[in-house]
This record gives sequence, structure tokens and C-alpha cells, in this order.
Amino acid sequence: MEQNPKQNPKQNPKQNPKQNLALFDLDNTLLAGDSDYNWSLFLINEGLLDAKTHHERNEQFYLDYKNGNLDIFKFLEFQLKPLSQHTVKFLDELHLKYMDKVIRPMMTQKAQELVNKHKAQGDLCLVITATNSFVTRPIATAYGIEHLIGTDPEMVNGEYTGGVSGVPSFQEGKVARINQWLAERGQQLSDFETSYFYSDSHNDLPLMKLVTHPVAVDADATLTEYARQQKWPQISLR
Repeated sequence: MEQNPKQNPKQNPKQNPKQNLALFDLDNTLLAGDSDYNWSLFLINEGLLDAKTHHERNEQFYLDYKNGNLDIFKFLEFQLKPLSQHTVKFLDELHLKYMDKVIRPMMTQKAQELVNKHKAQGDLCLVITATNSFVTRPIATAYGIEHLIGTDPEMVNGEYTGGVSGVPSFQEGKVARINQWLAERGQQLSDFETSYFYSDSHNDLPLMKLVTHPVAVDADATLTEYARQQKWPQISLR
């Protein structure tokens, strides 16, 4: 029987049961730096945020993240507020400048080669990051990755409110969000015989423990030690 040319392949994602799943953290994993932290510095340098007040809080939140005791909701209140102070049109234009000046120098050849390898194998590739999707979607696209799970900023009438929509994709939230995303496709993690998750951070251990092939990438000290104990692969993309 001739296949209906209008059939949407996303309606039947299980049609390729041998497809693998490749999940990528973004900050300090695919990127040689942190897009969230540097977005605040960029806004300060552009004269859009008060340097002293915002820089000090940005540094403290970043330290809390690395130490594993970040209050994600307080951080998001801090980080998303600037989005509510400008139009989407202005923010999109600003992000183009951010990509050129800050992000592209942090995109490494090794990271791109890793993404390309998984895409060439036909793997389902997805960036899953705690950083908000406004900042990160263009970065995932620049790596050639179609799918992104980020913390979603709330929008009302086409503009950002400064609030959060749904579950932040941070720590256990990444597990909830990937399960939700797969369920919307009619899938679950166990459908994939092989699943990868590349990350630098111990904050991602809840999801790393669920995939078949967790990989520590330029990892922090806590994840490095855990990966050593579990005999997980450890690589550098720098």
C-alpha cells in the first residue's frame, strides 16, 4: 500500500525501534562556558543591568549551582526578570549579538563533532538544560540539534512576564521533563536500547543514573569522583 505522503512521522516515533537517544547538557558540556551566567554579564556590559548589584548576585547563584545548593526558583526570579523589561523583538535582536560575541567562541569543534557523530548514526538528539529556553534554543539550533528541553519562561500576550512556565529542568526536574517530552511522543526512556547523557555537573546525576550510557564531560569534582567509582566514561570536549 502506498504510504500517505501527509503522514506526520512524529505521530509514530516507534517506527524506528533501533534508534538510540542522545541527550546533551549544554553549559560547560557542549559549551566551554555557561550561557546563563554569561548572559547576565552580557546584559551588564550592554548597560541593561546594574553592574554592582546584579554581578554580585550572579556570582553567588553560580557558586550555589556548583555547590549543589541552588534555590532554582529564587535564581529564576532573578534571571528571568530582565526578560520582562524588554520586548521580544528587542530581546531577539540582542540575542543575535550575544551569539556572535559570547556564545560562538564557546562552541568547540569537539562538541560539534560529537553531535555530528550521533546525528550520523540516526540517534534522536536533544539538548536538556536548566538554562531558560530563550537563551538556549538558538544555541541548540547552532549545533544542529532540533530538540530542546530548557526551563521555559512564562509568556502572556506574546511577551515575557519574568515568571516560569511548568517544571524547571534542573536536577530531578530534568527527569520529569524528559519523561514528559517522551510521553508526548508516545515513548518512554526504556524504549531505547541505548541512551546517552553527556554532562559536566553533579546536578545532573538524577538523569545520568537512568540512561544506559552516562558520560562525564569536563566534569566537576563531585561528578568526576562518582564517574570514577561507577566506571563511567570521562571525556573532554575542550
